[in-house]
Amino acid sequence: TELARQVGEALLAQGETLAVAESCTGGWVAKCITDIAGSSQWFDRGFVTYTNAAKEAMLGVQAATLESAGAVSEATVTAMVTGVLHNSRAGCALAISGIAGPGGAVPGKPVGTVCFAWARRGGRPQSETRRFTGDRDAVRRQAVAHALAGLLHVPGVD
Repeated sequence: TELARQVGEALLAQGETLAVAESCTGGWVAKCITDIAGSSQWFDRGFVTYTNAAKEAMLGVQAATLESAGAVSEATVTAMVTGVLHNSRAGCALAISGIAGPGGAVPGKPVGTVCFAWARRGGRPQSETRRFTGDRDAVRRQAVAHALAGLLHVPGVD
C-alpha cells in the first residue's frame, strides 16, 4: 500500500495517469492501487490477461510473440505494456507475466520467474526478469511490490 501511495503521489505531481496489465498477479496491483482513496485521480484502468488469448484480444500481443518467446518473457510484457498504452488514456503503464507456481515451470523458466515492463506514452519500454522465492502467494506478493517500485524509476514518474 505504501508503494502504491508513493506511485500515486509521483503521478499526481506529474499530472499523469496509470494503467496496468497483469497476468500472474491477477489484478493484485490494481487492487493495491484502488485501496487508496482518491486513486481515481491517477489510475485509469487495469487489464487482467491471464490467458494467451486474452493477451492477444485485449492488448494486441501477437500470437507469434507468444509462440516464439512464451507468455513469460520480456518480449511479451513489452508487447503487453505497449498494448496497455494503446488501449487506454493513461500516460504511464506497467505489465506483469510470470510463473507463480506451484506448477507451470518450463525449462529455463522455473517457478518464481516473473517478467515486468514499464513505459510512458511516447517513450521506450523498460523490461526485466526477476526470480522470486517462496510459495505462490509469496511470489505474487513480491511481484506486485516490484512492479510498483519499478514505476518509481520510469523517467518522468520518479
